This record gives sequence, structure tokens and C-alpha cells, in this order.
Amino acid sequence: MVDNEPVNDLASFSSLLTPEGRALLDAVRDTDPADELAVATRLRREHPAELVSAALGQARLRQRAVAKFGAADAGRMYFTPNGVEQSTRASVATYRAGRMRGLGIGSVADLCCGIGGDAIALARAGIRVLAVDRDPVTAAVARANVEALGLGDLIEVREADVVGVDTGGYDAVFVDPARRGGQSRGAARSTSVRGGGRVAGGRIFDPEAYSPPLSWAVEAARKAPRAALKIAPGIPHEAIPPDAEAEWISDGGDVKEAVLWFGTEAGAVRATLLPGPRTLLSSRLPDPEVRPVGRYLYEPDGAVIRAHLVAEVAGQLDGGLVDATIAYVTADELRATPYAAAYEITDQLPFNVKKLKALLREREVGILTVKKRGSAVEPEELRKKVKPQGPHSATVFLTRVAGAPTMLVGRPA
Repeated sequence: MVDNEPVNDLASFSSLLTPEGRALLDAVRDTDPADELAVATRLRREHPAELVSAALGQARLRQRAVAKFGAADAGRMYFTPNGVEQSTRASVATYRAGRMRGLGIGSVADLCCGIGGDAIALARAGIRVLAVDRDPVTAAVARANVEALGLGDLIEVREADVVGVDTGGYDAVFVDPARRGGQSRGAARSTSVRGGGRVAGGRIFDPEAYSPPLSWAVEAARKAPRAALKIAPGIPHEAIPPDAEAEWISDGGDVKEAVLWFGTEAGAVRATLLPGPRTLLSSRLPDPEVRPVGRYLYEPDGAVIRAHLVAEVAGQLDGGLVDATIAYVTADELRATPYAAAYEITDQLPFNVKKLKALLREREVGILTVKKRGSAVEPEELRKKVKPQGPHSATVFLTRVAGAPTMLVGRPA
């Protein structure tokens, strides 16, 4: 692999937009990382070493971005490591843009736009966008992406501090604060346009440590007719402003983000599952009762759990909880629901590795899925101990039932 140290200057990125840079990007498009050294050595005979490294780093970022943006867009767009890490998945951004369009929003000030992923989705929904980022390199990347995708008529990219942007002429404000260490969107930050490495610094869990802080974003939202703030899905419910609607979004079963909506239904809580979308609204049901484990176990979608809507799912299933503190729903009947995965339970054992190993050997289970909730045991650790062998498959849930460590064995219903 070639040198992958960050390049933080605008000139390095701008070189990729020259005819020579674009030709190099086309030449290295499908380069295998294992072949980078040989490719770099060959190309450096005819091109500047810095430009070759920038092109190869950008090709690597494009390959990583396919999972979020799809091959067609990722192959034309430009990225930074931070941009790949923090950009919204295209399916989620498209859903959110569609909801904005459905609310009658025709123009949005996208504050902290990053590389422009959300602005692109908004524009494709027919919404006019002002996309703002203070970092010169990030703003240049966003501008290049707008041009590459032919959306210049709908998106204006502005390099500016979001604190000083007048959003008065827009129907809505969208804010996506930086939530990783080493990133800043309210103030200037250092950004690499070459590297394929992971972002320095870990996730930030304190909303006031976002950049800009959540409190600033909330005040900016309250000044607009409507607003949407993208936040980490682990935000404590007590940190949600009372005049906001809170929505948790999952895609393919993975929780991607939470959104605070202003100007919609204050105090509402919803979980939205993609593809679909399918949305579950809070009806403020009391906590479900704890019941003995029935024939079926339901594992609610992560967005449902984050939104504290397990009671709504239990009500749909006429079910209860296996434990007052565990988000597993049990019921005696199999009912279809998009909000939880159903499993038929065949065995219930107190936690005992030897007994589980004997049971799996008797059933000739060689394909073992281990899930846990409320257990300190790591799935891979258990799998190594029981050494599954055989042609059959099973799912083991490590959990608590009425407070007692328990193993539930079953299979997808």
C-alpha cells in the first residue's frame, strides 16, 4: 500500500480536478489495494508523485463509499476520510429528503454539509439547497460533487462558518454536527483528501461536545419554520427538547441515526425502518408485563428499541417481556410484524455451557448464531467453547429470564 498520510491543503485536492488528475482517477479506478505499490511506481514515472498518491487515495475512498452511495455515484464523487465515515447512507438521506418534500419544504439551508451527501439527496427530491461548511477542502469537495452529479442548478455550496449564515430565506434548516473526535464543522478542521485510513478520534456521546454543540443546533432550528437535526442514535431521551419530534431510523436492521424534527409534531416519537419505509409511532403504552417464555421470541428492530417503542410491538403481538429490563418480547402465537424478527424457541436452559454443548451435539448443530442481550458473555467466546459440529443450524439467545441468566435455543420462525 502506498503512503497514506493526510494531505490538508486545497491545492492537493484541486490537482485531482485538472485534466491530468481526472485521467489518473480513471486509470486507478479499480486498483486493488494489494497492487497499489506497483501501480504507484509505474505511474510516478510520468506523473508527479503527490498527484499519483492523491489519486490512489481517492480511489480507495471511492471504493469504501460504495456501501453508502452506491457504485454509480461513488465512482463519480470525491471524498475525504471524514466524509466517508460521517456521511449519511444514501437510502437514509433519500428517505429524509422525501419526508421534507412531503412537508411542503422547497428550500433548505444545509448547515455543516460535509461532502454534500444530504444536499444531493435533497436536490434530487426537487429541493433548493444552500450547503455550508467552514473547512475549505470540505467545501471544495462538496462543490466538486455537486458538479459531478449535475446538480448545480439546485445546490449552492458556500464556505462559511455556520454561525454567521442567514437562513431567513429558507423553508427549513438541516444540521448534521460532527460527532467524532478531531472533527469540527462549526469551526475550521483539518481534512485529508487522499487517505483511506479511519478517522482519528472516537465517537462523541455528549451532545454538547458535538461541533457545533446540540444546543446551538436546536436554537438554529427554532428560528426556522421547520428543521431537522441529525444526531447520534444513542442520545438520551431526556436530552430531547420537548418541542421536537424524535425519529430513529434503521436501514436493513442497522440503526443509522436519530433525527430531531422541529415544526412537525412536538413530543412525538417514531421508529422508521428502511427499506419501506415503515414507521411505528409511540402511543405511550405502559411497559409490557413480564411473562414466562412462550413458543415464540421476538427481537425488536434496533430503531424500535432506541425509540423506546418495545411496548407498542408487544401490544401488536399480544406479548410480554422475558425480563423487565430486556427488550425481548415473548408470545404464544406467531404474528407477522415488520418491527421485530421472530424465532421459534425449542429449549430454555439456565446458563450452563456444558449443557448447551451437549444439547447442540445431540441436535447435530454446526451452524450456530449467538445473540445476546443482558449477558456479559461474548458470542464468539461461547461459540469456541461449544464447538458446534453437524449439518443443522440453531440460534442461541444469551439473556435473562425473570432476572436469571438463561439460554434460549431456537430458530428463525
